[in-house]
Amino acid sequence: MTASAVLETSLSNWPLRRGKVRDIYDLGDRLLIVSTDRISAFDWVLPTGIPDKGRVLTQISAFWFERLGVPHHMITTDIDQMDLPPEVARDDLQGRAMLVKKTEVVPIECVVRGYLAGSGWKEYQQHGTVCAVPLPSGLVEASELPEPIFTPATKEEGGAHDINISFEEMVDRVGQETAETLRQRSLDLYRQAAEHARDRGIILADTKFEWGRLGDQIILIDEVFTPDSSRFWPADQYEPGKSPVSFDKQFVRDWLETTDWDKNSPPPELPDEIVERTREKYIEAYERLTEKPFPWR
Repeated sequence: MTASAVLETSLSNWPLRRGKVRDIYDLGDRLLIVSTDRISAFDWVLPTGIPDKGRVLTQISAFWFERLGVPHHMITTDIDQMDLPPEVARDDLQGRAMLVKKTEVVPIECVVRGYLAGSGWKEYQQHGTVCAVPLPSGLVEASELPEPIFTPATKEEGGAHDINISFEEMVDRVGQETAETLRQRSLDLYRQAAEHARDRGIILADTKFEWGRLGDQIILIDEVFTPDSSRFWPADQYEPGKSPVSFDKQFVRDWLETTDWDKNSPPPELPDEIVERTREKYIEAYERLTEKPFPWR
């Protein structure tokens, strides 16, 4: 039996900031990041959650943090090691909470694209570029790029769309050394994860990273290589020239497009079938990437 969705949490008296998906509690020199089952589409948080989605995001991130050879912010996902107040309901947090080091966030979304999709495909059709990076002619939707490209963006607050910027503007914002370091690290991590995913029947089309400063060190923060931060495609269904199926909220977006919702007013509730199919897609991504059964089936 599928668990009910956790749409929000409320823990003790810690300062809280709610994002579209995560509830972030400030514990002083650490943060407690709780991934809820909220889901957003077309810049709206939907009234219906996807059960266990937050657990998938947390557990996939934990898998990658432990696997990747790069300093990161994760301390533990074991709630018994978090010194939580006794009144906190641990069942709601099980599998979806991550205790992390607090950093000074580098204000850049570090995006790496290996395939032509989404807004990049739209730009390419008009200008032959992606985020002003020139690409060869003759590419089609979902084409693999000759090599992965780094396309930074600003981090916008309040749910606004991030804004693509040039590498030169990134240098102006964070400095030459930091910009070059993050570009190289991001490209290296993408290649490493793309190879792992491909061996498990998944194409990693693109992804985004966040980085933070901890003393004199820059470390990987936020989530990493999840269906919310990355575009995953099943390799056995991949065909250049067509929009591939993806391991994320595609069922949700597609269903919303069939309704009369105007995208300017509160969105409708999701049908049970769409909720369950979306949940299964997230879980399939976890099981393929980690080669482990999802513990909360």
